[in-house]
Amino acid sequence: QVQLVESGGGLVQVGGSLRLSCAASGRTFSSYSMGWFRRAPGKEREFVAAISSSGGRTYYADSVKGRFTISRDNAQNTVYLQMKSLKPEDTAVYLCAASSTFASMSWEYDYWGQGTQVTVSS
Repeated sequence: QVQLVESGGGLVQVGGSLRLSCAASGRTFSSYSMGWFRRAPGKEREFVAAISSSGGRTYYADSVKGRFTISRDNAQNTVYLQMKSLKPEDTAVYLCAASSTFASMSWEYDYWGQGTQVTVSS
């Protein structure tokens, strides 16, 4: 079992940056691919980014490509999401998740965190 706890959310102005962290429990973190998803008010949860277990592969939603960077530190059992050039439409609860496969579909993820709120003000 993997427990995930996100942090780093907050209120930021348009064009600003934030770095989200997701700390994982358990000694098997390095065997999981990790993903970030987000859920905006009135919208369904959507995929943001994924990283393979080794960190060698990444994949991004078109809406964040070039602005967001996913990374991981297996020694620290942590995955990060660096967000730059933030837009109002990036406002959402951001959730991290763990999967046994490198995936972009939420149903492929087995473990989820509770989420951290990101609000981008204009």
